[in-house]
Amino acid sequence: MRKWHVLALAASLTLGMAACSDPGTGADTGSSTVTWADPTAKIDGVNLTIWAAQNSNTVPSKVIEGFQAATGAKVNVVTVPDPYEQGVQTKVATGDKPDLAFWQPTASMLTALNAKNNLQSLNDAPWLGKLDPALRDITGILDGTRYAALVTSPAVEGVYYNKEVFAANGITATPKNFDEMVDIARTLKGKGVTPFFEMAADRWATQWWVQVQLADAAKGGLWDRINKGQAKFTDADVLDAIKKYKSLIDEGLFNSDIKTAKFEDQGKALLDGKTAMVVQVNSYFGQLQASTDTATLDKKIGFFPISPSGNVGTFIPDQSNALVAFKTGDAKREAAARQLLSYWMGPGYADFIADRKTLSLQPSVPNPVGVPQALLAVHQSLGGSIGSMQALAVANPDLYINLADMIAGTMTPEQVASATQDQFAQLAKAAGIAGF
Repeated sequence: MRKWHVLALAASLTLGMAACSDPGTGADTGSSTVTWADPTAKIDGVNLTIWAAQNSNTVPSKVIEGFQAATGAKVNVVTVPDPYEQGVQTKVATGDKPDLAFWQPTASMLTALNAKNNLQSLNDAPWLGKLDPALRDITGILDGTRYAALVTSPAVEGVYYNKEVFAANGITATPKNFDEMVDIARTLKGKGVTPFFEMAADRWATQWWVQVQLADAAKGGLWDRINKGQAKFTDADVLDAIKKYKSLIDEGLFNSDIKTAKFEDQGKALLDGKTAMVVQVNSYFGQLQASTDTATLDKKIGFFPISPSGNVGTFIPDQSNALVAFKTGDAKREAAARQLLSYWMGPGYADFIADRKTLSLQPSVPNPVGVPQALLAVHQSLGGSIGSMQALAVANPDLYINLADMIAGTMTPEQVASATQDQFAQLAKAAGIAGF
């Protein structure tokens, strides 16, 4: 699970300087004249390297097996230790580049790699027409250029709930908006049920509670205004969401051990029916899948997106969802990297999703058998979802750390907003964003 740590300023600045002095000398991968070879064309003797994190290094196994057999190329996966993002940036800053790498396909993270100078354009990728139109342009694009290939369904911030707990307490329908969810929580509390479970000891999920409350504002351009310095985290949109989160905690709608509870506690609590709802992302469901079988999950666990006005999800792609292709200065390898992506999203795609038991991004390729219902619900919410702070902001401050400190009692909501804004402005200035 990527915890979306803030990028190290030194690494970002070093990478920027290195990228400026190394624009790449291979094919003109930013133009429309780039050629895309047949996915299975023979390229014997070509060796490609993919960088991956510890939680994504097995993702391409089936693809690599098929691609090597079809083309004669060799593909090596190199695991970059966690923290993955910082490790990749440091390597690239020194001139060490792979052919491809798993990478979070958001604007801020593409900026962190100095995409224009370091990454190949995928604007004319032959598989784009096969993607679900609702997902094709959801992420991976910076300043009008597509730099990342989405290979799996992006994570969504929403609510996982225990169906049996709902049914046992007379809850016959999922809430239609945030306030309805809170009303259900109060009903459950009145019956002795813990409505929500938070894992403040591990901290990273605390931010989801604020971000789902910002879905409507995000649709209205909140992050664009914050990116331009026209709005701040200290303004009412964000501050009121932080205050609301704290008020629900103070009301006793969360687990009594909120300050010390961890990620694994959160998964067990929902499966065991010790709590009714958890606001989380896809990796949380991965934890549930590791704990039990699909039949049990389908019986017990459901999912619904939530926002103030309705059931709007907030998407947050991570590095395991997408790949980027680097400008290495070797035109033959750059072309082979594009060919591997074409194979992955072309003739190798059906085998890939079957092997990973993941959801298809292409309507013409059916989902594999055995995908849990909750995961299908997550995927179905993507079309109408809005981007998270990680997806739409030009920098990602430590909101989650500040919120965890608030839960621990060492920060007020106002201090959380102020500290987050100060860090955001610092990061935006370091990245050269106008207005900071």
